[in-house]
Amino acid sequence: MDLLISSGADVNAKDQEWLTPLHRAAASQNEGSVALLLRKGADVNAQDRFCQTALHVAAANKAMKCVHILIPYVSSLNAADRFGRSALHHAVHSGHAEVVKLLVAYSADVSCRDKQGFTPLHAAALGGHTEVVKYLLKHGAEVRDHREVYGCHKIILIRLNLTDALHMVCYAGQRAVASELVNCGASVNQSNVRGCTPLHLSAASADGALCLELLVNNGANNKAGKSPLHVAAIHGHFTRSQILLQNGAEVECVDKYGYTPLHSAAKHGHELLITTLLNNGADVARRGINGMTPLHLAVFYGFSDCCQKLLSSDICHPSKNVCLSNKHLLLAGFDINTVDSQGRTCLHVAASGGNVECLKLLLNSGAALNKKDNFGRSPLHYTSVNGSYLCTVALVKAGADVNELDVNGCSPLHYAAAAQTSHRVEKNCPDSETDEEPLCVTCSYRCLEFLLNSGADPTLRDSKGFSPVHYAAACGDRHNLKLVRKLLSWYTIYYVNYGTYINFAYNGHSEALQVLSETLVNVDIQDPRGHTALYMAALRGHGPCVELLLLQGASYAIREHIHRWTPLHASAANGQTDCLLMMLQRDEKDDIFDLMDIHGQTPLMLATLGSHADCVHMLLERGSNPDTGDRRSRTALHRAAVVGSEECVSALLVHGAFSLCRDVYGRSPLHLAASCGHAWLLRPLLDAASLSDPLDSLLDYSAYTPTHWAAYHGHNDCLEALLEYRPSSFQEGNTFTPLHCALIAGHDGAARLLVETMGTEIMNLIDGKGRTPLHASAYAGNVAALQLALTCGSDVNSVDYSGRSALMLAAENGHTSAVDFLLHQAGADLSLLDINSNSALHIACRRSHEMCALLILAETDDPTLINSTNTALQTPLHIAARNGLATVVEVLLTRGATVLAIDQDGHIPALACAPNKDVADCLALIISTMMPFSAGTSCGISLTKHCGIAASHQPLSKTVPIQLITEKP
Repeated sequence: MDLLISSGADVNAKDQEWLTPLHRAAASQNEGSVALLLRKGADVNAQDRFCQTALHVAAANKAMKCVHILIPYVSSLNAADRFGRSALHHAVHSGHAEVVKLLVAYSADVSCRDKQGFTPLHAAALGGHTEVVKYLLKHGAEVRDHREVYGCHKIILIRLNLTDALHMVCYAGQRAVASELVNCGASVNQSNVRGCTPLHLSAASADGALCLELLVNNGANNKAGKSPLHVAAIHGHFTRSQILLQNGAEVECVDKYGYTPLHSAAKHGHELLITTLLNNGADVARRGINGMTPLHLAVFYGFSDCCQKLLSSDICHPSKNVCLSNKHLLLAGFDINTVDSQGRTCLHVAASGGNVECLKLLLNSGAALNKKDNFGRSPLHYTSVNGSYLCTVALVKAGADVNELDVNGCSPLHYAAAAQTSHRVEKNCPDSETDEEPLCVTCSYRCLEFLLNSGADPTLRDSKGFSPVHYAAACGDRHNLKLVRKLLSWYTIYYVNYGTYINFAYNGHSEALQVLSETLVNVDIQDPRGHTALYMAALRGHGPCVELLLLQGASYAIREHIHRWTPLHASAANGQTDCLLMMLQRDEKDDIFDLMDIHGQTPLMLATLGSHADCVHMLLERGSNPDTGDRRSRTALHRAAVVGSEECVSALLVHGAFSLCRDVYGRSPLHLAASCGHAWLLRPLLDAASLSDPLDSLLDYSAYTPTHWAAYHGHNDCLEALLEYRPSSFQEGNTFTPLHCALIAGHDGAARLLVETMGTEIMNLIDGKGRTPLHASAYAGNVAALQLALTCGSDVNSVDYSGRSALMLAAENGHTSAVDFLLHQAGADLSLLDINSNSALHIACRRSHEMCALLILAETDDPTLINSTNTALQTPLHIAARNGLATVVEVLLTRGATVLAIDQDGHIPALACAPNKDVADCLALIISTMMPFSAGTSCGISLTKHCGIAASHQPLSKTVPIQLITEKP
């Protein structure tokens, strides 16, 4: 090795495990190589894949001399590996006391913790290294885990559910170590986060018997919560339970579920423990969770020996010190028919679990056969629903009523007919007739057969009118078809009705349907909603049932009552291709394929609406008319355009569908495709339209083109396709252009596309009411659209035929952001008046848009505008007062609005607040009597004629808060 190093070998080279030569030398306890490598400059702190240094490796491999050589070179004896373990952890784990003593002698931390919170003491205790434990305790290792000190490890320790070394050694059965820890002061009653003491863990451990005895002898408390006696009962540790009982364990203590140790022993099937607990006074009638007694638990989990023990005749009653027989158990406080919180006796529980041994034992002990639970179910109901043949036989032979009904009117036969095949297999059930069927299927069949042979009435119906046949049909399992056939053999022709027959078709039971069809004269019988068996089978897509019914002569022209659908409608609407094909291959009249439902829809329309292309092809090839319209004159092609099915559109066009067909609103499939944004359909539809009528302008009855509809809904890809195919379509039709449509709907992206394609001059086009695209933008309140319009040269002050400007429309609709933009950035003229002499301020006040009015007032001090009157002689103050705009009124008054202005009704603004003219007149009369007459006035209704109000006006306040007139939305 010296020669290799002298020849240039890397002394710190790492292998695939990241181990250096120093690691390898330490692992092999080769102290000579370790010393040589260190002299040649080996890195003592080099780490392998687990972040372990050579010192970790030497300590783990009991290399005492290597550790002694390495210690002077290392920077820290407490360096941790990936798992947080120091060299002392590794030495303790290996149980080499000499290495441990050496590390501690060089000041290794005896209380250091790994990432799981374990100290070296934990590792030594868990390994059973008594000598090492003694040494660590002697040198200051903490025997208790003070979690308030080690807060950083608290979460880790909670996950481990261990708080100190004593817990660990008791669970591991290390008595010698446990004794040493107890002698050093370890608490025998210390609980972990789950409330478990060392006594609990020793009671649960397979090797903890000696530790348990040690703990008990040292005063361990075993009476709180889920006691150690519970734990011993769970695990069946007989000797430990005796030790606990002899040392004062409370036999009737309960856990958080209300279970006593007797419950735990019964639940886990520990017969010997049951005897011990009963002999020490355990109450056999004690109730736990859901009101269950120990006998309930033993029966539920199928422990017949435990049941026998709980029901045995040699139980010693603790209070009387006498042995009781079965018939005296009731006098001792236990009733075999005790029910749980759901009214179930032990016999119910045994029937539910299908344990025939427990069930027979209970019957022999006097359990009530026909006692019902809270749902009215007897034990026979439980065995029937589980398909438990042997338990069913035992109950019936014991006298159980086979026709007993529960609260829902269901007999055991109902449940047996619906028994599923996923239940547990009965080991004692006779072999099945064929090897192919699972064993529990055969038991279900035999259970049903036995009930029928025992007098079960197959004509009984539950509270909803369903018979056992309905239940058998509803279970939907192929194995239940045997049950159905067996059940049908017990039925009379009178009882086989439409409900059962249609139920089979709905659930796809073709074999059962065939059996039942042989008893029916008419296979087209209908239920109250008009559904036939063929309709239900076609709706659900049960091909074998449809094939069978068609062979039986079922008609697919019969309609149901609600939507007036035929089986063809049902299969086409749901895309049931196979069923539809079977019906189309029958020889029927061609016009039957275009029968309409209540909305005028044919099977072809429904198939198209569902995008079922295969069904569409079948119907078209069979002769269905693609141009048939519904009640709104919409064809299958309209529907294909709406749903965006390119394949359906192609199929319809190939079969001659008219691409320019119009609905009641004059809209073609092109209109609908453009409106829905299906750009991929526009090219085939436009090509078909040009072939049908090249001169058709594609206008609907409102003179809108597909381009209008695409722009209105903001479908840019559709706009591109339409303008590319026919640029002139922009100027065709309604004068409310596609640009108007895009802007009024707030689609500035579509508007920008139109401007880029058609030029900026289109921004000044007007519609039939004189409105420009700028008006549409203001109406929508779209600031981005307003910016686009103004950038393209729109006149901000242009007015429509009613004299309205863009500012007026924005104010009328309460778009404060648009009003703010038009005032501050576009410089809109506030003095413009409409044909009724209303300014933008009038309009904002009339529509009660207070913020818009304040924004306008913030831009003007002109008394002429503030006191301007409309054709009704109303000033903005009249209107604001009438609508209760207090802030606007205050600002108007501070801006010089006159309070004496009279409208056409002779009312001043103060009287405009009255709800109607008559109230205003009355108010004027009252005010006139409260104030002296002015000189020269004459009688009249007008307030100025009755009261002398000074013409001068004192503002309500000298200053108006700036935010009232400048606040932006």
